[in-house]
Amino acid sequence: MALSADRARRGRRARSVDTAYRHLRELIVHGRLAPGTRLVEADLARRLGVSRTPVRSALHRLQQEGYVIASNHLRQSRLTVAPLTKEDARELYWIVGHIEGLAARLAATQPPEMRARLVASLRALNSRLARLAQAGRNQPAAIFDVDMSFHRRMVEASAGPRLLALHDAIKPQTERYWRLYASAIIEELGQSVQEHERILEALEQGDADAAELAVRVNWSNGAERLCHVIDSLGERGSW
Repeated sequence: MALSADRARRGRRARSVDTAYRHLRELIVHGRLAPGTRLVEADLARRLGVSRTPVRSALHRLQQEGYVIASNHLRQSRLTVAPLTKEDARELYWIVGHIEGLAARLAATQPPEMRARLVASLRALNSRLARLAQAGRNQPAAIFDVDMSFHRRMVEASAGPRLLALHDAIKPQTERYWRLYASAIIEELGQSVQEHERILEALEQGDADAAELAVRVNWSNGAERLCHVIDSLGERGSW
């Protein structure tokens, strides 16, 4: 009985930490906790309606994943929401590019029938993205959703649980940049559509090397496009 009760307590504690983590990550990704915002455990616990213990564990996990950073201030360490900077953008996009590049490599080695279904699905999404790009900057949320679906579907087509877990941890951080810089990024969307076509060609041909490279180039070029926008509009939270 005691062992069962202890197991139940650990389960409740783990669920509480996971809930706090997901809520805090959503607040950060959606900009409700802005870049550079100081994070105080007691304030966050009140905001989420939980104790400080799960908040502390959630913040530690968010720090490991790069959403939160620690800095020394008057001999004390304090946590803040990670800033949005050119250096961070390049590193983040590089990491995502390598993760998705590996997924594309695996997808390109799938049997022809599976590749054909995947390519058809991705091509439909890229066609929608092209139409949205031609329509201008009026639908940033729709553009984001379609682009996310394109990349996620490719990853899910072949990635195992470890690769999916890595993708789940890192990819949402790109949304932070999208939400703040979307209006300017959309102007370059046509280039991304063309890069997607090269990914599709490689997948269609079953060329694993070309598929991986095309995905990495898409993210590398995306990083440079984003950095040009940051140069124009400024970094966020890096004061």
